Amino acid sequence: MAEPIPSIQLPPPENAQQEGIWLKQSLLNWLNTEFLPEAVNQDIAERVSQVFVRQRLEGENEVGELVLAILTEMQGFDFSRSFYSEFAVANAVSDLLLESLGIDRCCGN
Repeated sequence: MAEPIPSIQLPPPENAQQEGIWLKQSLLNWLNTEFLPEAVNQDIAERVSQVFVRQRLEGENEVGELVLAILTEMQGFDFSRSFYSEFAVANAVSDLLLESLGIDRCCGN
């Protein structure tokens, strides 16, 4: 039988607001370089940052749960002016968080 994939935890936040700023800037950079820069990318990054900070302040440290919270919240965002969807954004956040932890998102090392 296959072993379950262990959860990946972020360390407890020392400064959730600073983490949110980092995520906003990192995600905005990703959004602007993956396709053409769009004004709506700023709004996307801002909203994701708000959700992330709120979740961190509420004690959520598990990467999968953070990504699901962002995915769920972003389902209410109007992506009609964007190349992206809530799924692409949540996946990008996952990649950014894993990279920040030094985890190779491709192979799980």
